[in-house]
Amino acid sequence: MRAMNTDTSLRCPWCEGVSDAYRAYHDDEWGVPVRDDGRQFEFLLLEGAQAGLSWATVLHKRKGYREAYAGFNAERLARFGPRDVERLVKNPAIIRNRLKIESAIGNARAFLKLKETLGSFSDYIWGFVDGQPVQNRWRRQADVPATTLISDALAKDLKSRGFRFVGSTIVYAHMQATGLVNDHLVACHRHQECAALA
Repeated sequence: MRAMNTDTSLRCPWCEGVSDAYRAYHDDEWGVPVRDDGRQFEFLLLEGAQAGLSWATVLHKRKGYREAYAGFNAERLARFGPRDVERLVKNPAIIRNRLKIESAIGNARAFLKLKETLGSFSDYIWGFVDGQPVQNRWRRQADVPATTLISDALAKDLKSRGFRFVGSTIVYAHMQATGLVNDHLVACHRHQECAALA
């Protein structure tokens, strides 16, 4: 295992002491506003895979998921059938949970149906925050919520559209990851950087 990066920039404490890849995810991706349907879809599937596990577990299997889930191509993934499910539950590069795998395929179908109806998944999801990231100013990690009224409403709406593994906690984690909310602590060097991307 490589030695941890010695960069002394202040960061959110959750990203420290796990791996350089985890820290890089915090520094380069987490909280950056995502307005691309494909990237939104990728994060939604990865957040669903995380349910009950640590984000580090999923992040370190991201490449495996990319290969297993057809590059997170919703059209291709939506065509997966029972044989594909059987193949995927034997794939050590991903989390081999049948329900999560089946939900990813189902979510690809729900995603395509939503796009057919509304035109853009990104526009749909950003509509829950009026198109602009919610700029929070948390000072301690303990202050950051696991859910909000917005994530409750979004989770309820996603479920009504056929999505699975989209409870409010998962949805809020998705909102944090894709920059719908800026939950970097105010002392973190990324807080102002992400705010400037809004």
